[in-house]
Amino acid sequence: MLSRVADSLYWMGRYLERAENIARFLDVNWHLTLDMAMMQQSHWAALVSISGDKKLYDSLYDDDTKDNIIRFLTIDSSYSNSIWSCLNMARENARAVRDLIPLEMWELINVFFHRIDREARNPVEVFDNPYTFCDEVKKASQALSGVADDSMDHDEAWHFFNLGRMLERADKTSRILDVKYFVLLPDLQDVGAAVDVVQWTALLKATSSFQAYRHRIGKITPLGVAGFMLMSHSFPRSVLYSLTEAQRMLHGITGTRIGYFSNDAEKLLGQLCAELSYHSIEEIMEQGLHEFTDRLQMKMNEIDNAVFKSFFAVMEPIDSGDEQQ
Repeated sequence: MLSRVADSLYWMGRYLERAENIARFLDVNWHLTLDMAMMQQSHWAALVSISGDKKLYDSLYDDDTKDNIIRFLTIDSSYSNSIWSCLNMARENARAVRDLIPLEMWELINVFFHRIDREARNPVEVFDNPYTFCDEVKKASQALSGVADDSMDHDEAWHFFNLGRMLERADKTSRILDVKYFVLLPDLQDVGAAVDVVQWTALLKATSSFQAYRHRIGKITPLGVAGFMLMSHSFPRSVLYSLTEAQRMLHGITGTRIGYFSNDAEKLLGQLCAELSYHSIEEIMEQGLHEFTDRLQMKMNEIDNAVFKSFFAVMEPIDSGDEQQ
């Protein structure tokens, strides 16, 4: 497979998953504003800080108002990680590989983008009730996942598409968890109280894991929720499950047995899966959940860079007297 084709499939998967997870990201805050009268405006602003694009936001907007932040994260075409921009880029990458993806998948991506584009032209409802907008994004993304699994041949193209999705999901699940622990952590006297339970419940609902958590774990506790979202071996949106699936996709591409590696991407991903598998949530909480998720995100960035170097980086032809690029 050509590296540019693999690159398009990988980023199509990442952008689609990113759009869905930004919607989930917003969903956490929106549910909390409904459940908690004391929710402060600064908590909306914190979503921009966690995205890592605070400088860009400040250059585009004067105030940290709810509407400005929702616009920035959902329909701002000048922000490369807004939902609108992610779907636009997913659509462009899908266009580049139309011969490798099912017609139904291309049509669904196209309809998905145009639906969000129409919302962007009349955003009042998005600002008034972002839940409906976010729910549309999540459902459309889940429909696309189903079409990909049921209609694509499970060959290299499918593996690259899902490798991108799973790495993106692992990263964004850790960031959603970071919203609660680092930004929305209540005062010490509120830890374990009703307000704390409301916040952890909102995170479970935002990741569609509430029912699964209650079935497997039961009582909502900080240790229980954080452990489930980070290290569940069976829930598809947990960080460990997503990374394990990404590892399976990566080894499906190279044909290398899991437990061995043929490139840096396999090595780094294998190390991270092993590290996360053998941590306990008590150890993670002891060193600090925010600090742990921050290191986790940096390691996932290293894996993404290694994937690029292993599969997508194009080497310039070497002429006499020229150095290899």
